[in-house]
Amino acid sequence: MPAKKAFLLRLSPEMWEELERWADDDFRSVNGQIEFILHEAITRRRKRAPKPQDPAVAPAGDERAAGEEP
Repeated sequence: MPAKKAFLLRLSPEMWEELERWADDDFRSVNGQIEFILHEAITRRRKRAPKPQDPAVAPAGDERAAGEEP
């Protein structure tokens, strides 16, 4: 398993307290809760993000060759 990246995160005391309550409700540490929230957000984002288009295929109605500058 790759090493996890450590970084500093500044939160307001109110946000910390709310995260602490939420983490306690889910039987997680605050760090674990933040990881869980971020993982869920990334998963949802990936599901709704448009698929990257093949750069070799020009969009319909575009007469220029793929990769050609406008």
